[in-house]
Amino acid sequence: MKKISMFISAVLISTLSFGFGQDLIEVVFQSKWFPQAQFAGYFVAEEKGFYAEEGLTVTILDGGNVNPTVQVASGNADFGTDWIANMLVQREQGLNVVQIAQIFQTSGYRMVALADSGIETFDDLAGRKVGVWGFGNEFVAQAVFEAQGFSTDLDPTTTTVDVSTVVYAFDPALVFPDEVDVASVMTYNELDQIIGLGFALDSLNLLNPADIDAELLEDLIFTTPDLLATDDFKGSGLTGQEVAERFIRATVKGWEYAVDNREEAVEIVLSFCGDTCAGSGSRQSPLIHQTWQMDRVAELVKPSPDTAVGAIDEAAFDRSVSLLLDVGLLSSDVSFEEVVDTTIYNNAVQ
Repeated sequence: MKKISMFISAVLISTLSFGFGQDLIEVVFQSKWFPQAQFAGYFVAEEKGFYAEEGLTVTILDGGNVNPTVQVASGNADFGTDWIANMLVQREQGLNVVQIAQIFQTSGYRMVALADSGIETFDDLAGRKVGVWGFGNEFVAQAVFEAQGFSTDLDPTTTTVDVSTVVYAFDPALVFPDEVDVASVMTYNELDQIIGLGFALDSLNLLNPADIDAELLEDLIFTTPDLLATDDFKGSGLTGQEVAERFIRATVKGWEYAVDNREEAVEIVLSFCGDTCAGSGSRQSPLIHQTWQMDRVAELVKPSPDTAVGAIDEAAFDRSVSLLLDVGLLSSDVSFEEVVDTTIYNNAVQ
């Protein structure tokens, strides 16, 4: 019933905005993980008809076991979201991609340990086991280790290891606290999963990379220069740049609505995310977990009332690049102008 009403709504909006019988333009968006409130703005834009108002119908692909930058660069998706570390590392390896918006203005990545473990600062990681993720998500942990001056087994050439790592499949219940002393978490996801496993928040110590100037930008939107340069996007008669502007305009509207209407946004997310709503290994209900997640994500998307949703902060970009250079994840410098196209966002929000 829900899908039928969504279809009728999309058709009515499309008819009013673009003329009777005109087809919506199919756009494919690659998310970074399975459906959850981390991507609430995209689901809200689809559900509320914001994409349809722009003449678009958007398929949101699950992430998790794919590399978003690789997916978009290889043509499996038109747009995607990724962390700046993976996007820039993949770009240096030859994938031609360009950033067009920045959804998370601050980082949600943390490392967590039990409060009674003796791990209170990043200095205390020496000699410990740390759980990290793969598929390009390990770069944020590598940046922390390198910034702290620690060698790890993430570098296969290292013979002396200060910190041992365990690469695992994102579910903290698989490794924490029995297999690792410290787990990688996002404030909006794995942290609440650990709480859901029975560990009270005050029984945990959170280590924030920003405390050692090792914070990296996350959840940006990117595409390829080839897409932006196309004269006729999928036979629509629109240029790739015009489609990108429509996609960004509707997405920003979706995120603004989600941040301002969090309860409704959670209900929309729940209608999309199915079995992934509770979070891997969590004992909490999907509603509890997604409500926590939506609140934490809102803090990253709009950390202050005057934050422009989706805006790209050149200074924050430069800091991320500088850190990636310092820790050796990038071998050569890249400028803001080389990687970022601000015209899409600026035109979209005017």
